Amino acid sequence: MTAPVEAFRHLDPAPMRPLAPADIPSLARLWHQGWRDGHMGTVSVSDGLVRARRLESFLARLEAAPAGEVHVTGPGGQPFGFFWLKGDSVDQFYVDPALRGQGLATPLMASAEARLAASGVDIAWLSCVVGNDRAARFYDKAGWHRAATHPVHLQTADGPFDILVWRYEKRLLP
Repeated sequence: MTAPVEAFRHLDPAPMRPLAPADIPSLARLWHQGWRDGHMGTVSVSDGLVRARRLESFLARLEAAPAGEVHVTGPGGQPFGFFWLKGDSVDQFYVDPALRGQGLATPLMASAEARLAASGVDIAWLSCVVGNDRAARFYDKAGWHRAATHPVHLQTADGPFDILVWRYEKRLLP
């Protein structure tokens, strides 16, 4: 899925809404493509994990998402980007590749941070696979700081995989 850039320019990018069932197919494609863009070719992601991250796995994860954790921006059925909050973390954060550099990511992240702060989270965190330099530059620019590098054990339908991630943190409350 690639949203027309002109369509985005005519919308306020800040409005967020909860994930709706009609969003799931196109959001799974956006997430799958974004995951591949950010993870393929990095040192810590194996070929096996790339094979395990099929479109169907993203569909299944979105279909099972607890209500209120996933928020999207963009028209119904064709989101431009999303974030998934879990506890005190921004667990997932993706923008349609066709809209990167168009100013969507900053208000999207601000919305995620505001929701976390409103729920009382003082220090939020997120993970970025080591080698995803594009995302790392965005997080740095958005005021997040790299706090650690550590391994993460992922469970997939194809078995477990280990990857190396950068942990980013940001203080949200004064």
